Amino acid sequence: MADILKRNKALSVNPLKASQPVGGSLATLGFNRAMPMLHGSQGCTAFAKVFFVRHFREPIPLQSTAMDQGSSVMGADENVREGIRTIAEKSNPALITILTTGLAETQGCDVQRNVREFREANPEFANIAVVGVNTPDFTGSVETGFAVTLTEIIRAVVPDAKDAGTYPGKRKRQVNVLVNYMLTPGDLEALRDIFDQFQLRPVFVPDLSDSLDGCLTDGDFSPVTIGGTSMSEMATLGDALATVVIGPSLAKAAEVLEKKTGVPTYALDHLYGLKANDELMCALTQISGREVPERIERQRSQLQDAMLDTHFMLGQLRIAIAADADLLNAFVDLVQEMGAEVVAAVTSCNVPLLAGIPVDSIKIGDLEDMELIGKVNKVQLVIGNSHAVDTAQRLGAPILRAGFPLYDIIGGYQKTWIGYRGTRQTLFDLANLVINYSHEEIPVYHSVYGQKPASELAGLTDHAPSCH
Repeated sequence: MADILKRNKALSVNPLKASQPVGGSLATLGFNRAMPMLHGSQGCTAFAKVFFVRHFREPIPLQSTAMDQGSSVMGADENVREGIRTIAEKSNPALITILTTGLAETQGCDVQRNVREFREANPEFANIAVVGVNTPDFTGSVETGFAVTLTEIIRAVVPDAKDAGTYPGKRKRQVNVLVNYMLTPGDLEALRDIFDQFQLRPVFVPDLSDSLDGCLTDGDFSPVTIGGTSMSEMATLGDALATVVIGPSLAKAAEVLEKKTGVPTYALDHLYGLKANDELMCALTQISGREVPERIERQRSQLQDAMLDTHFMLGQLRIAIAADADLLNAFVDLVQEMGAEVVAAVTSCNVPLLAGIPVDSIKIGDLEDMELIGKVNKVQLVIGNSHAVDTAQRLGAPILRAGFPLYDIIGGYQKTWIGYRGTRQTLFDLANLVINYSHEEIPVYHSVYGQKPASELAGLTDHAPSCH
């Protein structure tokens, strides 16, 4: 059981977290023809958009209710209703999410009531799913914002089994897969390949591998997302064989889905490391009734060999990790599986999962906290997002960039971390970082004779003592 160390300062010196509205927007972007709208000032939306554009290097559909001084004081209900109507008329989306910011929450907004009022006044837009979500950025993180938005989308658009006539197993190959914020488009592509080998058809909820995978499209511009989970697919979730949930942060979303559909749930914490992927294969074997394919068996053997090759570099390595809870838990399991020691663990907010992570202590704080703890514990390697790069440099340690955002490398959003193959490559990346920094090796010896001019060396040679 980890000892949870609460915040002991009144500000974030070097912020670690991304906000809840960013997480809610990320969840929305995984649905086809979707538009997230942040209920707040234009600056709040512009800041979030910068994060997404720098991370994915793609155009990002994102709208704002554009609260100003007057609406902040007098009320911004009209901004919400008018914003929904404008998006519906001009962009014809399939899904609109209204995500509150700290400004709107402080002002006292009620977006669920605003959505009901919009429905009553605009029945012609009944075919568009409109979901209001409370995601204040003064609490939570990108992880909690992603999870609560996905929960509300499922609650709003997935029909109850008794009303829709769905029943578990009607679609004999379909498996619902609820994926949390830390799975990249590259991860989802690899996961789809794993399901295919078990002859299962996964429906990812949401599916960033289809909407933000870096694929060029025929059209010049689209005001809404292109690709992702469609609303028609959401209506079929009750016909699936099973639901696989990846990430403890999605426990509530999984509970809502199972209650509405009756489809059985298989919960996995993450897909990093040998043990975690073995659990996935056992679950897929049980769901499909098939043996593990030979190709996957070979990939497992390749991972075992990679673990042997890299344990010399990673065993007893002192590592600092800064990430939201699900990702922190995944990396702790991965590096401890290799015999490394997590000497600094920092996360953005307190969630129930933290108490069960097998480290001595977890600090609820920022990157400054990781730096201070890392100095005391002589950290040798850092795992964190691009904001942690400067911290790693000051600690004199290499950094494995992971999480969100990754803005100082190309293709970070597409990297594959999961599965036997993804884990194998991650171990190689970690080992190469250690080799390149050459921790705690014997310093190079420079002879005093090699540092003197040739004339002095000649004199020293003439007066050197005899060996006889």
